[in-house]
Amino acid sequence: MSTIEVNGQSLEAKWYGERSGAPEIVMLHEGLGSVSTWRDFPERVAEATGSRVFAYSRAGYGASPSVPLPRPVDYLHREAIDVLPGVLDAIGFERGILLGHSDGASIATIYSGSFQDHRVRGLVLIEPHFFLEEINVAKIRETASEYHTSSLREKLARHHNDVDNAFEGWRSAWLNPDFAAFDLRPELAHIRVPMLVVKGEHDPYSTLAQLRVAQEETYCPVEGVVIRDAGHSPQRDQPEKTLDAITSFLDRLLHVHKEAAAAR
Repeated sequence: MSTIEVNGQSLEAKWYGERSGAPEIVMLHEGLGSVSTWRDFPERVAEATGSRVFAYSRAGYGASPSVPLPRPVDYLHREAIDVLPGVLDAIGFERGILLGHSDGASIATIYSGSFQDHRVRGLVLIEPHFFLEEINVAKIRETASEYHTSSLREKLARHHNDVDNAFEGWRSAWLNPDFAAFDLRPELAHIRVPMLVVKGEHDPYSTLAQLRVAQEETYCPVEGVVIRDAGHSPQRDQPEKTLDAITSFLDRLLHVHKEAAAAR
């Protein structure tokens, strides 16, 4: 484990795999995630694709510094526009893929819809949030109750140095009435790279409307994969199926960009 310096902060970070000449993959974690919540998935992605994989914990998560609370309701946009460019520069990112889960997928969407970054060749979005659904709000309220009445806090504390900062930052932003205006359709309309959207069949946080809006609003190719017997984290519930979807997409993407020789 190591750190990277971005905007005066030391962020927890980790590389997986060896530099091979293949496009690199930058992984962006979920709203209650960190480097460690990915478990062994980054290693498996690196092994399956031949790409070096980078993961980091955003401020407020994992072993990265805590953040002032409450988070602003536009914190995902701030992460994408004010922080992620510094992350990519700090690691010497030259060519590759942004792979995000949940909040991380939303951040990848905002970044790619806000910057025409030639280094980003495609997006893998696992359970992205493009707009707010009532099912999402209801599930967050339920999770907030579980945080105080179940073992959820203890489980999350294994992954976050300041677990209350991580949880409250997420909860208070998403349940803020002003967050109802959250809508990434303008960003989707400006994305110009191929996208893979992965959804769990039984995701309690969002519906297939998220996939449909991506297909309706973007001019770039959008592939959708629904993973059976999976919830909000297909990479944990059905890792083999999720990995197969990702590697198949990357193989096609590399072929289109005439970079197949750099693939596995």
